[in-house]
Amino acid sequence: MTDTTKASAGPSKLDRLEKLLTRKNGATIAEMMKATDWQQHSVRGAMAGALKKRGLSITSEKVDGVRRYRAEKKA
Repeated sequence: MTDTTKASAGPSKLDRLEKLLTRKNGATIAEMMKATDWQQHSVRGAMAGALKKRGLSITSEKVDGVRRYRAEKKA
């Protein structure tokens, strides 16, 4: 794969997860699964591993029975 091919492919799935999680309202597991085409365990694994390595602090909150995840850059 050449650099031009990779550049034209658009944002990676981890980039999409990061974008969803840094929104004001964050994201649900279902929203993240739809955006990445991953299964639930893969989304959770990415949050616990790769996104934390990117320097994100991930929190969750349950509102009206729905768990939402948010991420912030660590200081």
